[in-house]
Amino acid sequence: MVKVAAFVCGVASSGKSTFCGALIRYMRGIGRRCHLVNLDPAAENFEWEPTVDIRDLITLEDVMEEMGYGPNGGLIYCFEFLMENLDWLIEEIGDYDEDYLIFDMPGQIELYTHVPILPSLIQQLNVSLNFRPCAIYLLESQFIVDRTKFFAGVLSAMSAMIMLEIPHINLLSKVDLLRNNTNLSRADFKRFLNIDPLLLVGEVNAKTNPRFHELNQSIVQLIDDFNMVNFLPLESGNEESVKRVLSYIDDATQWYEDQEPKEPHDSADEDDDEE
Repeated sequence: MVKVAAFVCGVASSGKSTFCGALIRYMRGIGRRCHLVNLDPAAENFEWEPTVDIRDLITLEDVMEEMGYGPNGGLIYCFEFLMENLDWLIEEIGDYDEDYLIFDMPGQIELYTHVPILPSLIQQLNVSLNFRPCAIYLLESQFIVDRTKFFAGVLSAMSAMIMLEIPHINLLSKVDLLRNNTNLSRADFKRFLNIDPLLLVGEVNAKTNPRFHELNQSIVQLIDDFNMVNFLPLESGNEESVKRVLSYIDDATQWYEDQEPKEPHDSADEDDDEE
Protein backbone atom coordinates (compact mmCIF):
# COMPACT_ATOMS: atom_id res chain seq x y z
CA MET A 1 0.00 0.00 0.00
CA VAL A 2 1.06 3.55 -0.69
CA LYS A 3 2.29 6.00 1.93
CA VAL A 4 1.61 9.68 1.14
CA ALA A 5 3.51 12.67 2.49
CA ALA A 6 1.79 16.02 1.93
CA PHE A 7 4.01 19.03 2.62
CA VAL A 8 1.85 22.06 3.44
CA CYS A 9 3.89 25.14 2.56
CA GLY A 10 3.40 28.89 2.23
CA VAL A 11 4.21 32.21 3.82
CA ALA A 12 3.41 33.02 7.44
CA SER A 13 -0.28 33.55 8.25
CA SER A 14 -1.47 31.94 5.03
CA GLY A 15 -3.52 29.38 6.99
CA LYS A 16 -1.26 26.32 6.84
CA SER A 17 -1.90 25.00 10.35
CA THR A 18 -5.63 25.66 10.07
CA PHE A 19 -5.76 23.75 6.80
CA CYS A 20 -3.71 20.87 8.24
CA GLY A 21 -6.16 20.57 11.12
CA ALA A 22 -9.19 20.73 8.81
CA LEU A 23 -7.71 18.12 6.47
CA ILE A 24 -6.91 15.70 9.29
CA ARG A 25 -10.32 16.23 10.89
CA TYR A 26 -12.06 15.46 7.61
CA MET A 27 -9.90 12.42 6.81
CA ARG A 28 -10.38 10.87 10.21
CA GLY A 29 -14.08 11.62 9.97
CA ILE A 30 -14.33 9.39 6.87
CA GLY A 31 -12.16 6.68 8.39
CA ARG A 32 -8.81 7.36 6.74
CA ARG A 33 -5.63 7.11 8.76
CA CYS A 34 -3.48 10.23 8.87
CA HIS A 35 -0.96 11.94 11.14
CA LEU A 36 0.30 15.49 11.59
CA VAL A 37 4.07 16.00 11.42
CA ASN A 38 5.09 19.45 12.65
CA LEU A 39 8.30 20.69 11.04
CA ASP A 40 7.99 24.27 12.28
CA PRO A 41 10.42 24.70 15.19
CA ALA A 42 8.71 27.99 16.13
CA ALA A 43 5.13 26.69 16.19
CA GLU A 44 3.03 27.28 19.27
CA ASN A 45 -0.60 26.51 18.46
CA PHE A 46 -2.13 23.71 16.40
CA GLU A 47 -5.59 22.88 15.16
CA TRP A 48 -4.60 19.24 15.73
CA GLU A 49 -1.99 17.84 18.11
CA PRO A 50 1.02 16.62 16.09
CA THR A 51 2.00 12.97 16.17
CA VAL A 52 5.62 13.90 15.36
CA ASP A 53 7.02 17.28 16.42
CA ILE A 54 10.39 18.77 15.45
CA ARG A 55 10.30 20.72 18.73
CA ASP A 56 11.10 17.45 20.50
CA LEU A 57 14.44 17.64 18.70
CA ILE A 58 15.11 21.39 18.46
CA THR A 59 13.23 24.67 18.88
CA LEU A 60 13.79 28.05 17.26
CA GLU A 61 13.56 29.76 20.65
CA ASP A 62 16.48 27.73 22.02
CA VAL A 63 18.58 28.35 18.91
CA MET A 64 18.00 32.11 19.03
CA GLU A 65 18.83 32.21 22.73
CA GLU A 66 21.91 29.98 22.65
CA MET A 67 23.34 30.86 19.23
CA GLY A 68 22.34 34.51 19.03
CA TYR A 69 20.68 34.07 15.63
CA GLY A 70 17.69 36.00 14.35
CA PRO A 71 14.46 34.21 13.32
CA ASN A 72 15.47 33.49 9.73
CA GLY A 73 19.02 32.41 10.49
CA GLY A 74 17.77 30.38 13.43
CA LEU A 75 15.27 28.56 11.26
CA ILE A 76 17.92 27.62 8.70
CA TYR A 77 20.09 26.36 11.57
CA CYS A 78 17.17 24.23 12.84
CA PHE A 79 16.75 22.58 9.45
CA GLU A 80 20.47 22.02 9.04
CA PHE A 81 20.43 20.39 12.49
CA LEU A 82 17.44 18.27 11.40
CA MET A 83 19.31 17.11 8.30
CA GLU A 84 22.27 16.13 10.48
CA ASN A 85 19.90 14.15 12.70
CA LEU A 86 17.60 12.80 10.03
CA ASP A 87 17.65 9.37 11.62
CA TRP A 88 15.52 10.85 14.40
CA LEU A 89 12.78 11.91 11.97
CA ILE A 90 12.95 8.66 10.00
CA GLU A 91 12.56 6.67 13.21
CA GLU A 92 9.66 8.86 14.36
CA ILE A 93 7.63 8.46 11.18
CA GLY A 94 8.90 5.10 9.95
CA ASP A 95 6.21 3.04 11.67
CA TYR A 96 3.28 4.78 9.99
CA ASP A 97 2.73 2.58 6.95
CA GLU A 98 -0.24 2.99 4.61
CA ASP A 99 -1.02 6.34 6.25
CA TYR A 100 -1.20 9.95 5.15
CA LEU A 101 1.50 12.08 6.72
CA ILE A 102 0.59 15.79 6.75
CA PHE A 103 3.72 17.94 7.19
CA ASP A 104 3.03 21.40 8.62
CA MET A 105 5.94 23.51 7.37
CA PRO A 106 7.35 26.88 8.55
CA GLY A 107 6.32 30.16 6.94
CA GLN A 108 9.79 31.32 5.82
CA ILE A 109 9.55 31.60 2.05
CA GLU A 110 13.25 30.99 1.43
CA LEU A 111 12.81 27.33 2.40
CA TYR A 112 10.64 26.83 -0.70
CA THR A 113 12.19 29.20 -3.20
CA HIS A 114 16.00 29.20 -3.08
CA VAL A 115 17.46 27.29 -0.11
CA PRO A 116 17.88 23.62 -1.16
CA ILE A 117 17.28 22.14 2.31
CA LEU A 118 13.65 21.12 1.81
CA PRO A 119 14.22 19.36 -1.56
CA SER A 120 17.09 17.43 0.05
CA LEU A 121 14.90 16.53 3.04
CA ILE A 122 12.09 15.26 0.80
CA GLN A 123 14.52 13.21 -1.27
CA GLN A 124 16.14 11.63 1.77
CA LEU A 125 12.78 10.74 3.33
CA ASN A 126 11.58 9.31 0.04
CA VAL A 127 14.67 7.10 -0.30
CA SER A 128 14.40 5.88 3.30
CA LEU A 129 10.63 5.49 3.60
CA ASN A 130 9.42 5.20 0.00
CA PHE A 131 6.45 7.55 0.27
CA ARG A 132 4.78 9.58 -2.44
CA PRO A 133 5.30 13.29 -1.82
CA CYS A 134 3.04 16.17 -2.74
CA ALA A 135 3.48 19.89 -2.03
CA ILE A 136 0.46 22.03 -1.13
CA TYR A 137 1.33 25.71 -1.40
CA LEU A 138 -1.00 28.23 0.27
CA LEU A 139 -1.32 31.83 -0.88
CA GLU A 140 -3.69 34.04 1.08
CA SER A 141 -6.55 35.16 -1.15
CA GLN A 142 -6.36 38.70 0.22
CA PHE A 143 -3.36 39.13 -2.11
CA ILE A 144 -5.88 39.42 -4.92
CA VAL A 145 -6.86 42.86 -3.61
CA ASP A 146 -3.35 44.15 -4.34
CA ARG A 147 -2.34 42.94 -7.81
CA THR A 148 1.36 43.53 -7.20
CA LYS A 149 1.26 41.31 -4.11
CA PHE A 150 -0.65 38.70 -6.07
CA PHE A 151 1.99 38.51 -8.78
CA ALA A 152 4.70 38.32 -6.15
CA GLY A 153 2.78 35.42 -4.63
CA VAL A 154 2.43 33.72 -8.02
CA LEU A 155 6.18 34.03 -8.58
CA SER A 156 6.83 32.51 -5.16
CA ALA A 157 4.50 29.62 -5.91
CA MET A 158 6.21 29.06 -9.26
CA SER A 159 9.65 29.18 -7.63
CA ALA A 160 8.53 26.57 -5.09
CA MET A 161 7.23 24.33 -7.86
CA ILE A 162 10.54 24.53 -9.69
CA MET A 163 12.63 24.09 -6.54
CA LEU A 164 10.76 21.13 -5.01
CA GLU A 165 10.17 19.15 -8.22
CA ILE A 166 7.33 17.05 -6.80
CA PRO A 167 3.58 16.98 -7.54
CA HIS A 168 2.31 20.40 -6.55
CA ILE A 169 -1.07 21.96 -5.71
CA ASN A 170 -1.58 25.69 -5.18
CA LEU A 171 -4.38 26.95 -2.95
CA LEU A 172 -5.92 30.38 -2.49
CA SER A 173 -6.69 30.24 1.22
CA LYS A 174 -9.22 32.14 3.35
CA VAL A 175 -11.56 32.60 0.40
CA ASP A 176 -14.49 33.05 2.79
CA LEU A 177 -12.80 36.12 4.31
CA LEU A 178 -12.16 37.55 0.85
CA ARG A 179 -15.81 37.19 -0.14
CA ASN A 180 -16.98 38.80 3.08
CA ASN A 181 -14.65 41.80 2.81
CA THR A 182 -14.67 42.61 -0.92
CA ASN A 183 -17.13 43.06 -3.75
CA LEU A 184 -15.17 40.77 -6.07
CA SER A 185 -17.49 39.09 -8.56
CA ARG A 186 -17.37 35.37 -9.30
CA ALA A 187 -16.11 36.06 -12.83
CA ASP A 188 -13.29 38.28 -11.56
CA PHE A 189 -12.36 35.70 -8.94
CA LYS A 190 -12.00 32.98 -11.58
CA ARG A 191 -9.41 35.11 -13.35
CA PHE A 192 -7.11 34.49 -10.41
CA LEU A 193 -7.69 30.74 -10.25
CA ASN A 194 -6.79 30.11 -13.88
CA ILE A 195 -4.29 32.87 -14.23
CA ASP A 196 -4.08 35.01 -17.33
CA PRO A 197 -1.24 37.35 -16.30
CA LEU A 198 -1.28 39.27 -19.57
CA LEU A 199 -4.91 40.21 -18.92
CA LEU A 200 -4.00 41.72 -15.53
CA VAL A 201 -0.81 43.56 -16.41
CA GLY A 202 -2.71 46.78 -17.14
CA GLU A 203 -4.13 46.78 -13.59
CA VAL A 204 -0.66 46.28 -12.15
CA ASN A 205 0.82 49.07 -14.27
CA ALA A 206 -1.89 51.44 -13.11
CA LYS A 207 -0.57 51.14 -9.54
CA THR A 208 3.16 51.29 -10.21
CA ASN A 209 5.65 53.88 -11.43
CA PRO A 210 5.84 54.01 -15.26
CA ARG A 211 9.54 53.19 -15.16
CA PHE A 212 8.60 49.73 -13.84
CA HIS A 213 6.05 48.97 -16.57
CA GLU A 214 8.55 47.16 -18.77
CA LEU A 215 9.64 45.08 -15.78
CA ASN A 216 6.01 44.26 -14.98
CA GLN A 217 5.49 43.13 -18.55
CA SER A 218 8.55 40.89 -18.36
CA ILE A 219 7.38 39.35 -15.09
CA VAL A 220 3.88 38.53 -16.29
CA GLN A 221 5.31 37.22 -19.56
CA LEU A 222 7.52 34.88 -17.53
CA ILE A 223 4.49 33.60 -15.62
CA ASP A 224 2.56 33.18 -18.85
CA ASP A 225 5.43 31.38 -20.61
CA PHE A 226 5.82 28.81 -17.84
CA ASN A 227 2.03 28.35 -17.63
CA MET A 228 2.45 26.34 -14.42
CA VAL A 229 0.54 28.13 -11.70
CA ASN A 230 -3.18 27.66 -11.15
CA PHE A 231 -5.05 27.81 -7.87
CA LEU A 232 -7.82 25.97 -6.08
CA PRO A 233 -10.00 27.98 -3.70
CA LEU A 234 -9.82 26.90 -0.07
CA GLU A 235 -12.16 27.51 2.85
CA SER A 236 -10.75 25.47 5.71
CA GLY A 237 -14.03 25.74 7.61
CA ASN A 238 -16.00 24.31 4.68
CA GLU A 239 -15.98 20.52 4.55
CA GLU A 240 -16.77 20.39 0.83
CA SER A 241 -13.82 22.68 0.09
CA VAL A 242 -11.45 20.48 2.11
CA LYS A 243 -12.89 17.36 0.46
CA ARG A 244 -12.20 18.80 -2.98
CA VAL A 245 -8.59 19.62 -2.10
CA LEU A 246 -8.08 16.11 -0.74
CA SER A 247 -9.34 14.65 -4.01
CA TYR A 248 -6.66 16.63 -5.87
CA ILE A 249 -3.98 15.38 -3.45
CA ASP A 250 -5.18 11.82 -3.99
CA ASP A 251 -4.96 12.29 -7.75
CA ALA A 252 -1.50 13.88 -7.57
CA THR A 253 -0.14 11.01 -5.48
CA GLN A 254 -2.16 8.29 -7.26
CA TRP A 255 -3.50 7.18 -3.91
CA TYR A 256 -6.59 5.51 -5.34
CA GLU A 257 -4.60 3.23 -7.64
CA ASP A 258 -3.12 1.33 -4.69
CA GLN A 259 -6.30 0.82 -2.69
CA GLU A 260 -7.52 -2.73 -2.36
CA PRO A 261 -10.98 -3.23 -3.88
CA LYS A 262 -13.70 -3.59 -1.33
CA GLU A 263 -15.92 -6.65 -1.25
CA PRO A 264 -19.27 -5.84 -2.87
CA HIS A 265 -22.31 -6.03 -0.66
CA ASP A 266 -24.76 -8.79 -1.42
CA SER A 267 -27.78 -6.68 -2.22
CA ALA A 268 -30.08 -9.73 -2.28
CA ASP A 269 -29.11 -10.72 1.26
CA GLU A 270 -29.53 -7.14 2.40
CA ASP A 271 -33.03 -7.08 0.94
CA ASP A 272 -33.86 -10.34 2.71
CA ASP A 273 -32.61 -8.94 5.99
CA GLU A 274 -34.75 -5.86 5.59
CA GLU A 275 -37.81 -8.04 5.05
